[in-house]
Amino acid sequence: MRLQFGELNITPRVEERLEELGYTVAELADAIAEHKSGCDGEPSVYVGTYSKYNDGSLCGLWIDLSSFNSYDDFIDFCKAIHADEEDPELMAQDYEGFPRQWYNEGFMSEDDFDHILEYSDMCDKHGQEAVDDYLEFRDELDNFEEAYCGEWDSEEDFARHIVDECYDLERTMGDLSRYFDYEAFGRELFMYDYSMGANNHVFRVI
Repeated sequence: MRLQFGELNITPRVEERLEELGYTVAELADAIAEHKSGCDGEPSVYVGTYSKYNDGSLCGLWIDLSSFNSYDDFIDFCKAIHADEEDPELMAQDYEGFPRQWYNEGFMSEDDFDHILEYSDMCDKHGQEAVDDYLEFRDELDNFEEAYCGEWDSEEDFARHIVDECYDLERTMGDLSRYFDYEAFGRELFMYDYSMGANNHVFRVI
């Protein structure tokens, strides 16, 4: 059975291992077609094994993590494509489509898998640049939607928005409102209460 590089040689023992993992040979072929990554931006890892790597083989498959509903299903699939080994020690040999902090050559934990799927969902909803900006300052995405304030051209531009939303300068200051220092106010806001990422997305500090 053809993988990305190399093949899974189907023998009676391999068929037995596949059955233990919940696959027939035909079902595994279908699963490979379903889970194989196109490497077009989806969160993906290239999965080989340490045994094959130590023997000079890169036999394995680029896998689209977002095509799985659970970590256990992902692990079972990875073991199935390497069912020519009795107990494959999985190796994530490369990755793309998610932050480096959740990549581990020694293979990912369930927590990292869940973080990656959450990252993918957030990118679909809010755009990758916004999510990456948030992760400049934080390690997890738990409060992203509560903290997100949108995209602004500059700190001063955001300061003008806050003033327009929260204050009536003309009523309180009259003609002096034209001299209000938005740049200084912006510096004050972003000193403690807000942060702006490299792509100009703003987040409230929670």
